[in-house]
Amino acid sequence: MHAEGEAHLSKNCAVMRRLIKAHGPCPLVPHRRSPYEALVSAVAHQQLHANAAEAILKRFKALFPKSRFPRPGEVMDATDEALRGCGFSMGKILAIRDIATKTLSGQIPGRAAALKLEDEELIERLVAVRGVGRWTVEMLLIFTLGRPDVFPSDDYGVRNGWRVAKKLEEMPKPKEFRVLAERWQPHRTLAAWYLWRAADAAKG
Repeated sequence: MHAEGEAHLSKNCAVMRRLIKAHGPCPLVPHRRSPYEALVSAVAHQQLHANAAEAILKRFKALFPKSRFPRPGEVMDATDEALRGCGFSMGKILAIRDIATKTLSGQIPGRAAALKLEDEELIERLVAVRGVGRWTVEMLLIFTLGRPDVFPSDDYGVRNGWRVAKKLEEMPKPKEFRVLAERWQPHRTLAAWYLWRAADAAKG
């Protein structure tokens, strides 16, 4: 699936060639969900362990049993008490309501519309949403929309993966890292994935 990108990275970067050999083919497949659903899920996961966030989302979905995932209008109609009962903090409730409002207004596009927009245009539109920063939108571009050339240079795991792979004392600064990553265009998403694997392997 990512063979062309892996060949390109291997040819142009010795570090990537080594990581691809160590970790094998990338199995990354994007989730087929809307930006709205991805952003609500991202807010639920902020500053929480994945299991705790998934438990909150399970209770959230249970509030609206007729929908596969709570629709924006249903979220707007729900009381703060009901949402707090799922485990959301007040800050997250305000963020989720803003996501719902901006989905209904069209500022947050549906999946089909989002697929037609450039990365930077989507980033610009979505960082205006409460509780959503550039990193969150970059994760949406990678894991929901399957964009091939996104590089989250602020991401701790990606930066740490480079530190590990290069045996450096310190992690690269995001601004410098963004420039360094230009060598991996147009497959920077794939490069990020291999750096995450390098960071994970170092933990083990």
